Amino acid sequence: MGILFAVLILDSAVFGMSAGVMKYLSGTPESGGGTEGRKLETGGGFSRTASVQNSATARKGPLPGDAPALENGKEGGQSNRSQNSRSQSNRSQDSMGKKQIALTFDDGPHAEYTPRLLDGLKERNVRATFFLMGQNIPGNEDLIRRMQEEGHLIGNHSYRHVQLTREGEETVCEAVEKTSNMIAQITGQAPQYLRPPYGDWSEGLECRLDLTPVFWSVDSLDWKLRNTSKIIRRVEKAAGEGDIILMHDIFQTSVDAALALVKDLQKQGYEFVTVDKLVIE
Repeated sequence: MGILFAVLILDSAVFGMSAGVMKYLSGTPESGGGTEGRKLETGGGFSRTASVQNSATARKGPLPGDAPALENGKEGGQSNRSQNSRSQSNRSQDSMGKKQIALTFDDGPHAEYTPRLLDGLKERNVRATFFLMGQNIPGNEDLIRRMQEEGHLIGNHSYRHVQLTREGEETVCEAVEKTSNMIAQITGQAPQYLRPPYGDWSEGLECRLDLTPVFWSVDSLDWKLRNTSKIIRRVEKAAGEGDIILMHDIFQTSVDAALALVKDLQKQGYEFVTVDKLVIE
């Protein structure tokens, strides 16, 4: 009888522990208090999920209503790999066997630093992608013409650096369309690609704007680091085949880092391409 009683007590204890574990994992509130359950820790950057069609690089943004984490008002975090999955099927190689990678620059053009960057890219025979901010276009029209003439891809970065999903749809569309019209008046071609400031996007905006949103898979954090060596180390540690690297052509340290990265990655067999060569529409 004593043995049977002990077995019943042990069985009850095990059941109670199992129930407690299940409540913890599922987030079921305990009596006398509540819990939100465990949350996934992403180690910084964006903690959002999105479907990546055919492992396409940077095709879709966050799920509707989702918003990115911000750092000091700039594109922040480690990387946007949920939108820019670098999977085996996403990797791109040309017939010569070179690994493809893309350099992208936001927030320009800048009257002082963008020309230096263009000089360096031309010297190295590299094409990049520039996402232009409308408010920085006046007075820099010749730089934009030069970008086009030298084979770079020109994209839209809206008119001002604001979170698009926090603005009204009409306001967002007006700002993006205004920037597209400014670019078209200079180049004769409206841009086909948009990088939303902060990577902040929604499916509703995509339905309104006839532009393909492009995000990134490697965030250089150049705006934050402002140190050429640190930027280079960060990017080289993270970059791989098929990646889209986020930088800004509004700092000297970024320009120096970008040109050094070109040299280093070319030695490793990488070919720099514009983002339209990597995204799947």
